[in-house]
Amino acid sequence: MSVLQVPQLNVQVDGTWKQFSKGTRLIEACFQSGKFIPHYCYHPKLSSPGNCRMCLVEVGMPRMTAERKPEIGPDHYPIINWSPRPAISCAQEISEGMAVRTNSALVQECRHGVMEFLLINHPLDCPICDQAGECRLQEFSVQYGGGKSRFKEEKVKKPKKVDIGKHIILDDERCIMCSRCVRFMREIVHENVLGFVERGGYTTLSLYPGKRLDNNYSLNTVDICPVGALTSKEFRFKMRVWFLKETKSIDVNCGTGSNILISSRENQIFRITPRENDHVNSCWLPDSHRLNFRYVNSPARLQRIILKEKRSENVDWEEAIRQAALELNSTRGAMALLASARSTNEELYLLSRLARVLEITLMDVVPRFQQGDGFLISDDGNPNTWGARLFGLTTSSPGARLKELKKAVETGDVRGLLIVGEDAVAAGLSADTLNKLHSLIVLDFLPNTTTDLASVLLPVVSFAEKRGTMINVKGRLQRLNAAIQPPGQARPDWMVLHDLLAAVESSQGPTTIEGVFRRMAQETPALAGLTLATVGDLGVDISRNLQLET
Repeated sequence: MSVLQVPQLNVQVDGTWKQFSKGTRLIEACFQSGKFIPHYCYHPKLSSPGNCRMCLVEVGMPRMTAERKPEIGPDHYPIINWSPRPAISCAQEISEGMAVRTNSALVQECRHGVMEFLLINHPLDCPICDQAGECRLQEFSVQYGGGKSRFKEEKVKKPKKVDIGKHIILDDERCIMCSRCVRFMREIVHENVLGFVERGGYTTLSLYPGKRLDNNYSLNTVDICPVGALTSKEFRFKMRVWFLKETKSIDVNCGTGSNILISSRENQIFRITPRENDHVNSCWLPDSHRLNFRYVNSPARLQRIILKEKRSENVDWEEAIRQAALELNSTRGAMALLASARSTNEELYLLSRLARVLEITLMDVVPRFQQGDGFLISDDGNPNTWGARLFGLTTSSPGARLKELKKAVETGDVRGLLIVGEDAVAAGLSADTLNKLHSLIVLDFLPNTTTDLASVLLPVVSFAEKRGTMINVKGRLQRLNAAIQPPGQARPDWMVLHDLLAAVESSQGPTTIEGVFRRMAQETPALAGLTLATVGDLGVDISRNLQLET
């Protein structure tokens, strides 16, 4: 089947002729040429209303002869007739022979004037504004504004600290009417909630009568607001953004695997925001997912190794691994495994190797079926079901063997159980059933009924404290990165599994996460030729390889 070729158009950008695909917006052509155009209302994922006028540029078209053909100059390109008035670059598509000046005297004067109008009624509250450090109005006022204001009249006062939703506070006098939030709710979420009322300097952002901004994607309006008009209740006045360290990672709340930025300081997470990846989540993130991180800093976190017979004593990792290996070997051939589809591929790979060494044939993961929203929340609540399938820890129907596992424990056919990252009681195995076991080895980072019953409890880390990879529901391999350090004695799961494997197998495997991935890729056809580095920030599509292998 032939692929239609998009026509290429010749456009002159600041005196240099370039080619761009037909349908490209003028502002995007400038960006592709390395020319930055200041803007407020423009957003690459939304429509372009041309509200703010900050993106004005000087535009020209070819001079035409009497025969209505472009007049060609000595350089063999059309001679340009420049328009006497500027044009909105965000709301105009390129055309053949078009020319643009991005920094001429006319353009500079226009930007200066627009900034003066935007600042007329804007409050001078930058020191207490949550947007400080990320505010485009601050940045552009320095780059394109004047040193002082000529406005002598009283500023128009508008509502402040307005509660407009479950997570959102509106400071209306900071709003510059870019309409990004209005268009996001209308075009992406398909819910008419926000709009403008009044006119001129009295224009105010407002809710539709009887409505509130309570949609599960409401906090995306805070992300795209170029000023401090919309702020998050959860982050408001908590931390200055220039103190935060941003770590690229992925969301683990469902199978979508949305790309995120984890913002932290002094080993504490303060917020999670979306990271752009057009293959996965564009640049959006559900509120429920971005706010689900408080447990990482919970004081209830498991921080200490516990051996059932030595609960009051301090136990180091060497002794813990020795005791766990002793119990694993003592139940070899009569052991089951309850893994987690919330583990990374590296952890699942090491688990699969451990299962082979210990002759474990009865194993499964806990399924998390849920109602997706058809957008960024998947029907699969596990972030790495594909990984669990790839390494043979579950069937094509996760959870199908849990009843068999429970029965085997009750009948005594299984005397030992290794659990990684799951609560077996919540999965259907009662406390009485677990008490029948000779050995219960648990790796987890939060306490639950199962951890209380463990004969060996090994504290591990949360998603924000580990490195590794996961495969989302669409078959995209993506990376997790550690944003903060684990508390107490907690160690990354893969390190614990590596040490357990070394203890029961009497061999030394790779000692770095890169080495584990390399070994895993060598033994797994679906990952052949990949390294942790080549996965990159945006991931790699391996869906075809997965279909062939599974």
